[in-house]
Amino acid sequence: MDADKAQKIVELREKFLKKLEDEGPPDLREFHPADINKVKSADDWLRRFLEHNEYNVQDSLKMLWETCEWRRNFGTNNITESNVIKEYLEDGVCFGYGKDKDGKKLFVIRSKLHSKGSRDFAELQRCIVYWFERLERQGNGDQISLFFDMIDAGLSNLDMELTKFLIGLFKNYYPNFLNYIIILEMPWVLNAAFNIIKSWLPAKAIPKIKFVKKSTLKDLVDPNVALKIWGGNNDYTFTFVPEAQSGLVNGKLDNRKVHFAGGSPLTEQAATGFGDQPRNEEAMLAVEPDILMFNKTGNEVVGTVSLKNIMTDKNLSYKIKTTSPEKFKVRPNTGILLASQKITVTITLQPGYNSRNLLANDRFLIMCLPIQDTKITTQELVDFWKANGATAEQHRLMCRDGSEGADGLRSSMTYSTGASGSDNLINSLFSKITRIEERSVKLQNDMTLIKRILQLSILTILFLLSLIVYILNINILNSTEERNCHNVEDSIATAVHDEI
Repeated sequence: MDADKAQKIVELREKFLKKLEDEGPPDLREFHPADINKVKSADDWLRRFLEHNEYNVQDSLKMLWETCEWRRNFGTNNITESNVIKEYLEDGVCFGYGKDKDGKKLFVIRSKLHSKGSRDFAELQRCIVYWFERLERQGNGDQISLFFDMIDAGLSNLDMELTKFLIGLFKNYYPNFLNYIIILEMPWVLNAAFNIIKSWLPAKAIPKIKFVKKSTLKDLVDPNVALKIWGGNNDYTFTFVPEAQSGLVNGKLDNRKVHFAGGSPLTEQAATGFGDQPRNEEAMLAVEPDILMFNKTGNEVVGTVSLKNIMTDKNLSYKIKTTSPEKFKVRPNTGILLASQKITVTITLQPGYNSRNLLANDRFLIMCLPIQDTKITTQELVDFWKANGATAEQHRLMCRDGSEGADGLRSSMTYSTGASGSDNLINSLFSKITRIEERSVKLQNDMTLIKRILQLSILTILFLLSLIVYILNINILNSTEERNCHNVEDSIATAVHDEI
């Protein structure tokens, strides 16, 4: 590294630490100690921010600051194999495997194994971040290639929100981490969708997209590495193997086990899932409404929730957590409620997120604990919750788009502050792709129903035919018996006549 680039690393570090000292972290919530340690000691990490921004120190500082903020809010440093849904790690939808011809690890997305809405999106995001962090540790920050295996994939497997999340990780929080985006056997029906995806990438990243067939994959991935299902020679079948190493020292992989610090007030999650503990029998906190409704207010999508301390002789501390901290801005997310005090908390959907996706996956957990010292500092409050949070009273809220109903048009809008021109076109195309997805699923459901109706109709016809044949056989049998009876009577009559 030449002296000028080395000096820029020093400059970036000094500017970040000075900004942290002068301004403090956003929302008065500390950045994670591991990230601050990396800023202070990991030159390679800072170099990636500079390379990503073509050595513009100011742009690199902005990205580094926002990355530390995102990592704190998302709880990135706290994500481990023990608190990610095990099924998502083992089902083979996404995993690290092999390397491309540049020696970069492949992060594989098997599109046909995933359909939109089939998994909890917040937990799927955590699973992907787990893999990003693991691959970053294993490669000591070396680049990876995003590999979309789209063999046998169709419209029902298209998940634009997931793809946007993946690209956003590379674009905003994992600088200079992307080598290629390799897309294998993309169906023609998804061409329009990938034109939208291209618009999410910076111009310099467009050449990184590589569309390949089984016959041309060898140009990017050695045939002895490529799986047989990709047209290669390798018969590897994915099986999840727990990570043997789990720590970074000065930005490099360390073989020793490490202990992770506790989560932030907004994002810490138990290993068993979000809000698994039961609510106390005697409530101390009144929460209204039961379902958090979001409505468009100006350029923002906002929901409000009322918190009231219903105890007349006790003060409470409250804390709000969400399954999707990257989507929401919560003001204030923690605080003190005096006896009988009532406050309103505002929750704002971050720009660029779709209110339509609030319906199924997003949840809020509001917790409260009695507290004596109402003059407690922010850090003391954090420590208080770390020590006592397991016993907190809990209230769970689901999310809904308040404008849904009537024709439901608002639920398909993507709200983005200041969006205009090409952004509106992208949103329009996104909505059309979403409608195509929904129609495809509906068509599949209709076809399944039609098949069942046809099967039932065939069975009914067969039953009726069998019944008709049975009735005809009975009639024929009765007719035969009747004729035989007449013949016997005639024979008897003739015999009697002859005898006379």
